[in-house]
Amino acid sequence: MPDTAALLRGVPLFNELTEHDLERIARVAVPRSYPAGTVILREGDPGDTCYVLRGGRARVTRQHADGRSITLTNLGPGEIFGELAMFGGEVRSATVEAVDEVRAVALLAADLKRLLSEHPEIAVKLLGALSGRLREANARISRQSFQKVSSPSRLSALICITRGRQGSGEWAVVVAWAVVSAWAPWGWSSCACWRP
Repeated sequence: MPDTAALLRGVPLFNELTEHDLERIARVAVPRSYPAGTVILREGDPGDTCYVLRGGRARVTRQHADGRSITLTNLGPGEIFGELAMFGGEVRSATVEAVDEVRAVALLAADLKRLLSEHPEIAVKLLGALSGRLREANARISRQSFQKVSSPSRLSALICITRGRQGSGEWAVVVAWAVVSAWAPWGWSSCACWRP
């Protein structure tokens, strides 16, 4: 349990929680493992569990009506997914598949709801963290909606955001460099996060 509490401590959603709060959540966490290629959750299925990756990598994808699939992001250790299931019980908005063997802890909605009703101070802290994430998403959508699709600043912002999410970001920078080199004569100078 102590290492589960430490894992949870690294998740931004749980930043405001005390050590005691994290230990309470760790007590209801269930260890899970998935072989590479396993679908952990599928878009459109009912959701009642969120997961925090302990080890391995997972890919988050969405399916288009015409059958095409797009990768939204890749997840690694310490990252959370399926967290909206903790509160809403909605259907899954994306599919998550294990890229490597994945080790995770699962937080079942029923267990978490019971814990939150017994300890409302935890619920208040989680609501604060979720509202912060919603504000960030709204700001990102607002920025993107006011930029032209061909705008260098829009591509630049996307590269910077992607680079920030991917640790060292080397693969993102290489792919972005190829796109920029082939498509935009303005180059890297407008990307504030670019450091060769």
